[in-house]
Amino acid sequence: MSSVTVVDHPVLTHRVTQLRDRHTSSDTFRQLVSEVSGLLAYEALRDLGTTEVTVDTPVAAAAPARRVAEVVLLVPILRAGLGMVQAIQEIVPLTEVAHVGLRRDEATLRSDVYLDRLPRDLRGRRVIVCDPMLATGGSLVQVCDLVVGRDAAEVVALCILASEPGLATFGAAHPQVRVYCAAVDPGLNEAGFIVPGLGDAGDRLFGPPD
Repeated sequence: MSSVTVVDHPVLTHRVTQLRDRHTSSDTFRQLVSEVSGLLAYEALRDLGTTEVTVDTPVAAAAPARRVAEVVLLVPILRAGLGMVQAIQEIVPLTEVAHVGLRRDEATLRSDVYLDRLPRDLRGRRVIVCDPMLATGGSLVQVCDLVVGRDAAEVVALCILASEPGLATFGAAHPQVRVYCAAVDPGLNEAGFIVPGLGDAGDRLFGPPD
């Protein structure tokens, strides 16, 4: 089973409540997803690699300090994962981005990869997979299969909401991947949506597809 951290904080709980509300506008929804993503990344990257440096302050020369030295690879699962990236980049000083696109068959709930921009070799890299909704777990499993298969040193999944069955499915496939989320919901409906959930995150972020 994967290590699952539910970041339990009143400011996150408040934002998740707003995300769940069907009356929340798309503009507000995008802002909330951004805020929650930044808070999750802050928690997940407490052990981010740093190096010792010195800086000249207004009152002292060569004061000891530390700077982030690790370049984190962000992997948003398209399209909803795009809504998480900018906020994480604003929090984390050194990042690169590699997109992975999945197209889901609404009848079978299975997904096919239509875009893979991952580097061929991920040895020594920490990879943050961004997927707002860990519902059935299938999409996250597929993307982590790709990342782990390219020898990433560490893989972390950031999800705003997760379902209990989705976490079980994902944990069975990738027990070594740490999952950080803002809330866990009990189940899924027949269409594979998290219940009570917040609906289709991609549609609420960017509008319904044609």
